[in-house]
Amino acid sequence: MRRSGPEVRDCPRRDRPHRLRGMKRLLPLFLLPMFALAADPPVLTARILRLDPALDAILPPDAEVEKMAEGFRWSEGPVWKDGAVLFSDVPENIIYEWKPGEKRARVFLKPSGGMEATPDFREPGSNGLARDPENRLLLCQHGMRRVARIEKDGTQTPLADRYEGKRFNSPNDLALAKNGDIFFTDPPYGLANGNRSPLKELPFNGVFRLSGGKVTLLTDKLTYPNGIALSPDEKTLYVNVSDPKTPFIHAYDLAADGTVANQRVFFDMTSLRNTGPGLPDGLKVDREGNLWTTGPNGVLIISPAGKHLGTIQTGQPTGNCAWGGDGSTLYITANMFLVRVKTQTKGAGW
Repeated sequence: MRRSGPEVRDCPRRDRPHRLRGMKRLLPLFLLPMFALAADPPVLTARILRLDPALDAILPPDAEVEKMAEGFRWSEGPVWKDGAVLFSDVPENIIYEWKPGEKRARVFLKPSGGMEATPDFREPGSNGLARDPENRLLLCQHGMRRVARIEKDGTQTPLADRYEGKRFNSPNDLALAKNGDIFFTDPPYGLANGNRSPLKELPFNGVFRLSGGKVTLLTDKLTYPNGIALSPDEKTLYVNVSDPKTPFIHAYDLAADGTVANQRVFFDMTSLRNTGPGLPDGLKVDREGNLWTTGPNGVLIISPAGKHLGTIQTGQPTGNCAWGGDGSTLYITANMFLVRVKTQTKGAGW
């Protein structure tokens, strides 16, 4: 086991005071285990834990974790678009934009989930983001309970909001196939009281495929499906489960017609639950097929064979990650922070 020393470098700090300084802060329910709440805002103490020499080929030994911005309530769903990182602050109902060289993140879209907060919604904002081949923004909207697309003129087009006539719970994350199919997860995290919400119409939390305007249910057997990704050859579908009882990455064989088979546990994080805050959440894959998944204490890097190579430790519950720039810079949304790490690989599709 090799652990590099503290490797965090500050960039200019977001100068808006953190609105929760000096008061206790409630972390997102369902996603995170309960632990003591501090009166002061979190502190980023990042380092890289190296468990296998193979990690050096994709994450350089001198890699640094750089803090780009801070002061958010729960940052999520980053995507690189038009020379900037877009990411969600889910409870604040905002999509932020951060550009390299700028001192702070700017509001890109508010409300991002399509509605203002109500007592029925715990987190009304957008969550997972992606961009389609025409460079249009795709977003999972908790408040509107749908997957939508923002057109070039700024209007929003709903792509999927129901399955067999019943409204989704709160679509969480999505992955885009080369042929335009959208795979997405639908846990109940946006709804107040989750599975017990009176607004919940589906009796399960599903994984779906949207193709040609038609929604197909791929599985209803996962308790809390969350992050989702495709292997580079698109023959395997990966789904994270953010359940403290079953903190697994599941894998499925993906057929050419979009159906799945051979469900299996690809990686089990049970033994890592006490190493730091967080559960399996966002998930991305690089061009070599390695998985970069958020989990306990940061971003775990896992080989295509299921071997844990190392962890980018943020010390924070960590929501998601995505590549940007030339495709080799990994941007990470970690609680109230946006950070980045230079890698020696690129994201799948770059």
